[in-house]
Amino acid sequence: MDARDIILRPILTEKSYAELATKKYVFEVAKKANKTEIKLAVEELFDVKVDYVNTVNCRGKLKRMGRNEGRTASYKKAIVQLTADSKEIEFFKSLS
Repeated sequence: MDARDIILRPILTEKSYAELATKKYVFEVAKKANKTEIKLAVEELFDVKVDYVNTVNCRGKLKRMGRNEGRTASYKKAIVQLTADSKEIEFFKSLS
């Protein structure tokens, strides 16, 4: 897989903003990607050095609209910790 096929989008929440100070970044990633592939993709796309990667499989929530019900899409989330001597990711730097 290409690096752009693995890293789908950043996840921007209050909790992820709080982790920016410790160089932790949160991304939605491809469901079939493993930790090694995610690490290599982040290093290639953003030119940084990754210390470790944690992944979480997020299940879709049950939603109702009147009597109709369905599920939102499930996805995989990766929390990426950069090394102490690594530079920050520019995209997130402009947000804070």
